[in-house]
Amino acid sequence: MVIRGKVWKFGDNVDTDQIIPARYLNTSDPYELAQHVMEDSEHPQFAKEHKEGDIIVAGRNFGSGSSREHAPIAIKYAGVPLVIAKSFARIFFRNAINIGLPIVEAPQAVEEIQHGDEVEVDLEKGLVKNLTREKEYEATRFPETLMSILKAGGLMEYAKARLRGDG
Repeated sequence: MVIRGKVWKFGDNVDTDQIIPARYLNTSDPYELAQHVMEDSEHPQFAKEHKEGDIIVAGRNFGSGSSREHAPIAIKYAGVPLVIAKSFARIFFRNAINIGLPIVEAPQAVEEIQHGDEVEVDLEKGLVKNLTREKEYEATRFPETLMSILKAGGLMEYAKARLRGDG
């Protein structure tokens, strides 16, 4: 699985309230949530200005705070195919995998990637390439089962495929 896109860079401790503010949690419509993604972050214009396929790059502890599943859903349905961070809050990590949002830990890449750079990530090889700066970094590779869940589009789709006998 190779993903390529332009970077929106965020700092450390981006919590779920910044990803999708609580005032929008009265809906479970993923497309409505996507319209407000990152609205309370350091880039409040993100939802309106990002392009489908743009990638979020952030510092430590991305997705901390409450365990709301709405956060990775808002990111995914906004057309963001991947989040790269130095580290993720454990509950966000699990929620992201469960809904089929690829996330990658690559601390050195995060240090050197700048807002607006173009990057390419090979999830299976655990590689992050900064195409703008012509640099390559190692990223944490997922175990085979987690890759299968991501390829299926999330835990529910993975389970359905397994029950059908094609996963």
